[in-house]
This record gives sequence, structure tokens and C-alpha cells, in this order.
Amino acid sequence: MAKRAQPGTRADYIDFYLLQTRWMDNDIYGHVNNVVAYSLFDTAVNGWLIDHGLLNPRTSDEYGVVAETGCRYFAEMTFPDRITAGLRIAHLGNSSVCYEVALFRNDDETAACEGFFVHVYVTRGDHKPVPIKRAHREAFQRLVFS
Repeated sequence: MAKRAQPGTRADYIDFYLLQTRWMDNDIYGHVNNVVAYSLFDTAVNGWLIDHGLLNPRTSDEYGVVAETGCRYFAEMTFPDRITAGLRIAHLGNSSVCYEVALFRNDDETAACEGFFVHVYVTRGDHKPVPIKRAHREAFQRLVFS
């Protein structure tokens, strides 16, 4: 049997985005439902893109669409936890970016969960893949994990 992966720490991530759990995020078992983690990943990455001037959801001619996702869970989160999303990029391709995101509860140093998702950049009009713009690529390079 393969050894279970250990959660990453804040030191393993390059930039951070603050989030807040909501009352409705808790499920019948009293913890944040697993699908909420994916929503938090998406919110953190797109919030980071907007904050860095790389995305305007209403007007950007090109934007990333999610092509693949995955997640490992290590500890429960619950409302009213404050969440810090750690961000890094594992792979930067011609038209794709593989983000790795960890969610840290309150002041915890180890991740409650770690996941990834791949954005493929497409044009707004026909949704055809396009190369990542130079300005975006330069910003993404700062998040590349080596």
C-alpha cells in the first residue's frame, strides 16, 4: 500500500489569498463539504488573477477555463474558519497553467487540503485555446514552484 501523502505547509507556497467560510458551507456532518474546497480554489485563483490585473470576468478577450481538477483532504474545516489559500504554479504551458492550491485553517501551518486545477486559456468568442499572453506569463512565472 502506498504511503499517504503528508500535507504541505505555508512555506511550500509562494503567494496567499484570504477567504472566509460561510454558514452554508457546513454539511450535515458539521464540516465544510468537500465540494466547497473546489469553490475556494476557484475563488482564490480567480481573485488573485483579478487583483493582479490579469482577468476582468466581463471584458477579458481571453481567460482560463478549468480542464482538470484534483484534491487531497487532510483535516476538517468548519464555519467560521478563516481560510488562507496558498498558491503556486506547478506547470506553465503554452496555453495552460496548472495551479496548486492549499487551504489553511485559521493560523494552522499545515494544509487542511491541497489540490490542483488546470486552466486552459481560450478566446471569449469561440473558446479555442490560445497562447498565454506575455504579461500573464510574466506574472505566472512569479508563482512557479521549483
